[in-house]
Amino acid sequence: MTNDQRVNRVCNTLCDMGFDVVVLCRRLKSSADLESRRYKIKRFRLLFNKGFLFYACFNLRIFFYMLFHRCDVLLSNDLDTLLGNALASKLKRKKLYYDTHELFTELPELQDSGFKKKVWLWIERRYIHRPIATYTVCNSIANYYNEKYDLDMKVVRNLPISKEIQPYENRENILLYQGALNMGRGIELLIEMMKHFPDYKLYIAGKGYMDAELKKLSAKLNLTDMVVFTGNLHFDELHKLTSRAKIGFSVEQGESLNYKYALPNKVFDYIQAGTPVVCSDFPEMRAVVEGYAVGEIFAGHDAESLAKLVKDMLDNNDKLVEYHRNCIEASKVLNWENEQKILRGIYEGE
Repeated sequence: MTNDQRVNRVCNTLCDMGFDVVVLCRRLKSSADLESRRYKIKRFRLLFNKGFLFYACFNLRIFFYMLFHRCDVLLSNDLDTLLGNALASKLKRKKLYYDTHELFTELPELQDSGFKKKVWLWIERRYIHRPIATYTVCNSIANYYNEKYDLDMKVVRNLPISKEIQPYENRENILLYQGALNMGRGIELLIEMMKHFPDYKLYIAGKGYMDAELKKLSAKLNLTDMVVFTGNLHFDELHKLTSRAKIGFSVEQGESLNYKYALPNKVFDYIQAGTPVVCSDFPEMRAVVEGYAVGEIFAGHDAESLAKLVKDMLDNNDKLVEYHRNCIEASKVLNWENEQKILRGIYEGE
């Protein structure tokens, strides 16, 4: 809950609609204290914090909390919370909604683990029809689920709240990646690329299970002074950092359908900050970046190719300023103020 902007935006919209919202999540030893918000947050301390036992423990806590607390509507965020929510909604005969933030069963982490993937697929097949309404982040994922399970899944994109965009002339020599530090995100390429940009710093804003491995790679390449790991940042701090960057990256790699169909919120965060984008050559991201002419498409798979593309961009300041201006125009359309109308329609039964 420190940095999940989608959950925060959805909760605020539900509050606007008159719901009394309570968010259930976990608390780790390293979890930061949260500022006061419009909705309540219940943070569970769990016996296990990774692997199968974590997911089992978390869903049990969700189920028993729901069992002994009054509620009218349940919202499951992603497949890893669907089991507990589905069982509680059935037992209490309450409405359940399902917001899947990604194509969970096609995550890279599950591709080499047949048993784990089978378990998640079983849960998905067993409970995907329990919600009265389902929605996700882009058309490709919605179409996948609609065809596979005969659903009517809607699309509510990860669009940010409108913000003031700073002039591009004030930008610093910063290249930025924001998001989870997990497999297949292309972060290794970004780090390796930095040996070609001694006058720049790469900021990596986020956390994930590859945190230590990426820091070791940075040290191995003698780039620790050029690569800055910020950890998870509060929404406002992240936007300030994004507004200082010259380019923002979303260069997912690999054959995972989850990445192929991805439309990450960071792409829209870059646009809302007026920051030109470099994204992978995947259909959803390409449609946004090319459609609004806010950056470049990276079709390669190696650090040298990425460095060449970035160098060409940085050497053409007029083009970067043009991308910045296009971001400003795109931000007037690609914002939560517009997108939340779809969310409201889902909960109002339209």
